[in-house]
Amino acid sequence: MMKVAILYICTGSYVAFWKGFYESFSAHFLKEAEKTYFVFTDAPSVYAEDTDDAIVRIPQDNLGWPGNTLYRFRMFMRLRKELEAFDYIFFLNANFVCKTEVTAENFLPREEGLLVVQHPGNFDRRPYLYPYDRNKRCQAYVPYKCLEGKNYVCGGANGGKRDAYLALIEELDRRTDIDEKNGIIARWHDESQINRYIIDHPDYRMLTPAYCYPEGWEIPFEQRFLLLDKKNYIPLDVTKTTVKEDSRLKRRIDGILQKRREERLEEYFRSHGL
Repeated sequence: MMKVAILYICTGSYVAFWKGFYESFSAHFLKEAEKTYFVFTDAPSVYAEDTDDAIVRIPQDNLGWPGNTLYRFRMFMRLRKELEAFDYIFFLNANFVCKTEVTAENFLPREEGLLVVQHPGNFDRRPYLYPYDRNKRCQAYVPYKCLEGKNYVCGGANGGKRDAYLALIEELDRRTDIDEKNGIIARWHDESQINRYIIDHPDYRMLTPAYCYPEGWEIPFEQRFLLLDKKNYIPLDVTKTTVKEDSRLKRRIDGILQKRREERLEEYFRSHGL
């Protein structure tokens, strides 16, 4: 039987999502596999950990925003040796609910090494409008002229075969450290890093936004993984991560300039019938 590791982060108020996640994924996700849930949390206990040996609680401080997403590769590196015992490794967002049966044929990479999911807010956009990080100093930088950036994937569902995914988390932890030393935070944190990585490592299977379907949206896909709207269920954490970075004003100006560049590009391509 194949062995699958599921990496799950629920610090602070996010622990409220664990029960629904666990019950739905236990019932519907890769039922043919032996699944182990590695739960990174600051909670003293999580639902069912005393009755199910497949749940491994990993003590993890609440790093606030954006630390809980920015430093997730650092969290995963703590388990690198343990993860070598698995065939497949996946990170899945805390507020997912698995709505329908998901089989190995539906989900697992085939000849590819990695598994990624198309972003639900960008699946129908032209690549020059993808929200890549355009900061040349950032390790996640993707230039506008980069013709290789053909897909934009979400940060909330990714994984793959053991060796391929361990290589990803090791490299992206390294890149995040470099950015931190240079006072830089990637535009969309782990998501920006992953999107840069798959440009350089195109050995991946990409699933549709059916596997990251936001609650309340209407997009032309089946709801397989429903992404619950956090604000409807929990008080959002207000803790802020202390990170030495470029000034807030500079980042705001950079964001305004980037939006203007994107608008000019969109107008150019529209006027040329592209």
